[in-house]
Amino acid sequence: MSEMMVVHREGHAFTVLVRDHVIHVDQPYAAGGMDGGPTPVELFVASLGACAAHYARQYMLRHSLPADGLEVTADYAMSPGAPARVSRIGLRVRPSVRLSAKEHMGLMAAVSACTVHNSILDPPRIDVVLETEANAA
Repeated sequence: MSEMMVVHREGHAFTVLVRDHVIHVDQPYAAGGMDGGPTPVELFVASLGACAAHYARQYMLRHSLPADGLEVTADYAMSPGAPARVSRIGLRVRPSVRLSAKEHMGLMAAVSACTVHNSILDPPRIDVVLETEANAA
């Protein structure tokens, strides 16, 4: 099992510790934060874009296609109602070379098979445990 830790810094800012990596998360100024990093929602969307880019690159390399210059752009919309959630994510994949129809279909299949995409389509069970001083000992 993999584990990461999120630690409050100040105000709306948190630090995420992942293996030997540190990610700063905050809210924008307009939401009361200091804009010291992306929001959790932006990280969520970014994780899908980065995963799609990784799978696209792997496809390109497997098929001896140039992978340098590959770009994935992600945009998203929030649901206007409750509960707060991302209601739409759009991904635009731009390989640096022209693809045949077969390569286009293969690249689309590869991107659609990324781990984060699969996790959104078949969401994981989320268990939340509240640890207090009494039950943490």
